[in-house]
Amino acid sequence: MHISVLKTEVLELLDPQSNENFIDATTGEAGHSLEILNKIKPSGKVLGIELDEKVCQKLEQKKIKNLIMVNSSFVNLKEIIQAKKFGPVSGILFDLGFLSWHVDESKKGFSFLKEEDLDMRFSTKTELTAIKIINFWNEEEILNILKEYGEEQFAKNIARNIVKKRQESPIRTTTQLSEVIKSSVPGWYRHKKIHPATKTFQALRITVNNELESIKKVLPQALEILKPGGRIAIISFHSLEDRIVKRYFKEKAQENLLKILTKKPLQASREEIINNPRSRSAKLRAAIKI
Repeated sequence: MHISVLKTEVLELLDPQSNENFIDATTGEAGHSLEILNKIKPSGKVLGIELDEKVCQKLEQKKIKNLIMVNSSFVNLKEIIQAKKFGPVSGILFDLGFLSWHVDESKKGFSFLKEEDLDMRFSTKTELTAIKIINFWNEEEILNILKEYGEEQFAKNIARNIVKKRQESPIRTTTQLSEVIKSSVPGWYRHKKIHPATKTFQALRITVNNELESIKKVLPQALEILKPGGRIAIISFHSLEDRIVKRYFKEKAQENLLKILTKKPLQASREEIINNPRSRSAKLRAAIKI
C-alpha cells in the first residue's frame, strides 16, 4: 500500500478552505487529494492528473466525489485546465515520487530487487523504454545519463560493461542489469547501505519518462493558472528535482511573482520515516503567488 508523504505539512502550506478548487498534478492513489477534498467541502473540487493509465483507472472506478480525474502528463497542465474549464485554482500540488505500486506490483522493472523486464515507463504511450536505452544507445549516451541523472561515480565502468555484456546477449531484465552494475563497481561500493544499482535505475527512469524536463516545462504553467494568493507545493525525492524547484522559486521571488513559504525544504519527521521509510528522502517546498 502506498502512503502519501508529508500530508500534514502539505495541508498546512496549501491551506485549503471550504469551496476552493485545487489541482493534484500527480494524483497517484489520491492520498493527498482525499485530505484536500475533506477541507474544501461542500463544493470545492480537486482536478487530479495521473500519467499511469492503470492507476488512473483504479481511481476513476472509486468514483470519489468532487475528484475529477484526467489521464495525462502534468506537462499538459494548461491544456487540461482549458479543456476541463477548471478554476479558479487556489492551489497546486506536485508529489514527484513514484508509487509503491510501481515498485511492488506494476511489473515494469522499477526495482532491482525482483526479476522483471526493463520497461520503466509510467505511461504505455511513451515509446522509449529502459531496454532500448541499455541495448541500443551508444556507450557515451549511456555514460552521460548515468552521470547527469544518476550522479553515479562509477558511470564510466558501468556504461562500458553494459555495452560489453549486450554484445554477448541482450540485457532484458532488472536482475541482468543489476549484475552488470555490481561487477562494475568496487567491493566497498557494493556493501554500502544504498544498493549499487540505485543511481543507475534512477537515471534510466528519469530518462525514459523525461522527468526533469517535464518539471521545467510545468512550473511556468502552474504559476500562470494559479489565482493571486494561490499556493504551489512540490515534494521532490532527489537533489536534481529539488534544485530545479529551488531555482525556479528563487528566480520568481526575485521577479516579485512568488513569495517563498519554505526558506528551507520541509522533511519528514522521525516518526513518519519509521512508519514510512520511503519518506526519508522527501523534500517539500512551497510558495504563494503574489
